Amino acid sequence: MIKQFLSKLPRKSQKSDSFDSDGFDSGNRTSNSGNGVQCTNIGNSITSRLSVVKRVSSAVFPANIMAGVEAVEPNLSFKDVSNPQKQSLFISKLNLCCEVSDFSEPDKATSEKDIKRQTLIELVDFVSSGSAKFNEPAVAALCKMCAINLFRVFPPRSRSNTSSGEAEDDEPMFDPAWSNLQLVYDLLLRFIDYNSLDAKVAKKHVDHSFILRLLDLFESDDPRERDCLKTILHRIYGKFMVHRPFVRKAVSNIIYRFVLETERHNGIAELLEIFGSIISGFAIPLKEEHKTFLWRALIPLHKPKSVGVYHQQLTYCVVQFIDKDQKLANSVIKGLLKYWPITNSQKELMFISELEEILEMTNMVEFQKIMVPVFRRIACCLNSSHYQVAERAHLLWNNEHILNLVTHNRHVIFPLIFPSLEWNSRNHWNQAVLNLTHNIRKMFSEMDEELLLACQRKLEEKNSQSVEAAEKRKLAWERLETTAAAFKPPATNVIPPVQPAAPQVAC
Repeated sequence: MIKQFLSKLPRKSQKSDSFDSDGFDSGNRTSNSGNGVQCTNIGNSITSRLSVVKRVSSAVFPANIMAGVEAVEPNLSFKDVSNPQKQSLFISKLNLCCEVSDFSEPDKATSEKDIKRQTLIELVDFVSSGSAKFNEPAVAALCKMCAINLFRVFPPRSRSNTSSGEAEDDEPMFDPAWSNLQLVYDLLLRFIDYNSLDAKVAKKHVDHSFILRLLDLFESDDPRERDCLKTILHRIYGKFMVHRPFVRKAVSNIIYRFVLETERHNGIAELLEIFGSIISGFAIPLKEEHKTFLWRALIPLHKPKSVGVYHQQLTYCVVQFIDKDQKLANSVIKGLLKYWPITNSQKELMFISELEEILEMTNMVEFQKIMVPVFRRIACCLNSSHYQVAERAHLLWNNEHILNLVTHNRHVIFPLIFPSLEWNSRNHWNQAVLNLTHNIRKMFSEMDEELLLACQRKLEEKNSQSVEAAEKRKLAWERLETTAAAFKPPATNVIPPVQPAAPQVAC
C-alpha cells in the first residue's frame, strides 16, 4: 500500500552544478544547505523505521561518484535506520556538518553549534563501532567535511617580540573553536585508522593537496591541534605508502623555508617527532635521499635561535640516523661544530648534551677521524667563564663509552685537554669547576702518569718559550723607541707659498 502511494508522487527534476574532480566545492566552501540535498516529505504517519528517502544532488559530489547513492534525513539516529541506509545517513550527517560556525562569539547561534556537535559525536561513535563501510561517496563526503572545517588561514601573529614562532617561555594560545575541531580531528583519525578502509579508494581524496593543507595547519598556535595533526599525519604516512615520498619532500621544504628564510614556525617539534618514528623504520643501507635529508635539513636546524623549542626531537632524529649508519657520525659532528654557539650559553649546553649522545653511538674508527676538532672544542668549553658550560663539559668524562674512547686515544687527546685543565686549576672562579678539574687530572694521572708528566713538561716548555718570546718583543720595542727618540730629521728649507697678485683697479 505504501509503495503504491509513493509511486504516485511526482518527482522533482534534479539540477547539476559544477564541482571539482575531488568532490570539493570550488566555489562555496562554507554552506551546503541551499543546493546540497532535495528532500521529499511524506509526513509523520510513516514510522521512523521507514525513513523518508531523498536523492543527493550532484552539487554535493560528482555524478560519477554519486550514481545510485541515496541519503536519509540527517536528524535520524543510526539505530533508527536499516543497515543498507546507514551509509546514506552517514553521508547526510557529514553534509550537515559542512556548515562552519563562528566560535569567536560564544553566545551566537548556540542551537546550531549544539546540533553540529551532537552530529559529530554520533559520527565518531558510528565509525568507532566498526560497522561503517566507507565506499567512495562516503570517503569523498568525509574528506570534504574535514576540509571545510579544518583548512583555514590563521590570523597574523601578535607576538612581534619573538623571531621564532612559539618560544619556550610563551604561554600557549588556545583556539576558541577547539571543541568543534577536536571532534573533526577525532573523526578523521578514526577514519584513517579504520581497518577495512580501502587505501586505493581513500588515496583519491586524501591526495597531495589534502596533505599539503594538513601540513599548513602545523602553523597553528594551539598545541592541542598540532598534537592531533602529528598523530594524523603519522597515520597517513603509514596507511598510504604511495604518499610517503611526497610527505618527506613536503616536510623537507617546510624545514628549508624555516632555516633559510623565516625562522618562524610553530610545528617544527611535532614534525621532527613524526620523522623520529619514520627514521627508525628506514631500511639499511640508507637511501641517498634519506642522507640528503640529514645533511640539508636536520643539521642546519641547529642554526636558528629557537633550537631549544625542538632540540630534544632533533637530537633523537640525528641519533636514529647514526644508529642506522655509524659512518654518518663524522659528518654529523662536523655539522655540529660548524653551528657551535659562541655567545649563547644555554644553546651551548644543549650542543654538549647532543655531542655526548652522538659520541656514545660512535665507534672507534669514526671517533678517530673526528677526535681532534671535537676535543679542541671541548677544551674551550672547559675554560668557559659560564660555570654551567664548564661543569657540563667536565661531566663528559662520567660517560663510560667516552672515557673508553679517550683512554684508547689518550696520546692524542691528553695534549689537547691538559692546558685547559691547568688553566682552570689556576684561574677559574667557580669552586665546583675547580673540584671537577682536580678530579679529571687525578683520573688522567691514574690512567697514564708518564703521559701526564710529559704533557706538563711540554706545557712548561711552551710557557717558557712564550715568556721568552714576549721578552724579546718587549726588548725589540724598547730599542725601536730609543732609536726613534734619538733620530732627529734634518732641517728642510720650506718654500713659502706664492701670494696671489692684488687685482688692478682701473682709474
